Amino acid sequence: MPLALATGWPFGPGRSLAGKRAIVTGASSGIGRELAGQLHGIGVRLLLLSRNEEKLAELGQSLGGGSEFLAGDVTDPSVRREAIERAEQAFGGLDLLFNNAGAGAYGRFIEVSPDRLRRLMEVNLFAPAEFIREAAPALAAGDDPAVVNVGSILGCRGLPFSSEYCSSKFALHGLSEAIRPELKAKGIDLLVVAPGTTETGFKQNVIDQQGTPPWARRGGVPAEHVARATLHALRRRRRFIIPNTQGWAMVTANRFAPWLVDRVLDRYG
Repeated sequence: MPLALATGWPFGPGRSLAGKRAIVTGASSGIGRELAGQLHGIGVRLLLLSRNEEKLAELGQSLGGGSEFLAGDVTDPSVRREAIERAEQAFGGLDLLFNNAGAGAYGRFIEVSPDRLRRLMEVNLFAPAEFIREAAPALAAGDDPAVVNVGSILGCRGLPFSSEYCSSKFALHGLSEAIRPELKAKGIDLLVVAPGTTETGFKQNVIDQQGTPPWARRGGVPAEHVARATLHALRRRRRFIIPNTQGWAMVTANRFAPWLVDRVLDRYG
């Protein structure tokens, strides 16, 4: 079973998740779907958000009752506002926000349209950033609240052919670090999850593909493992986890021998 590298204060009381009220974005597939299933299984009341209405309906059937579903684009401010309002109306408040929705792209930076970078920043950075800003009042009034930002190991080390994706995830990690004290002052924790390659529908969410890097063809850890590690980290009040041993190895190598990682990646220029 893959390990999960975690950072955060290891002492103090844990967080109970049973009975919490949560919004999960990107809920119709991959990590989001697994989060939805595991959260539902422990009694969390859910507002599940995704662009794919058909898959949301399928998820609703598999979960049974007790959850709310909203089909829409997380980059749309009106969709985010509706999600928060529906959670407050249906559940009486909000305790957890999972910013899981994301998109990617493959190709050499200088050869592709600048529109790709703007689109990925909208989905992977601006949408979660504004969701946090908009949901902060509801979360601050919630029960032991927390935000979970699903980043990536590519927010710790950039790789060729994924420049826009790396940029957006680096930015999300930086934003998370910067606003964590501000949220903490309001009683809101913030966890960053940095998965490596995961068995998800991510390849179907690639908005543009100009070639495929070798590492994108490899299998990854199950999405179920990432979701389970995420909930464990929430209970333990962690601040950052890498739920993937290969991802942990790459990040560690880059920390102590970045020149070696550079040398390996130079062949893919």
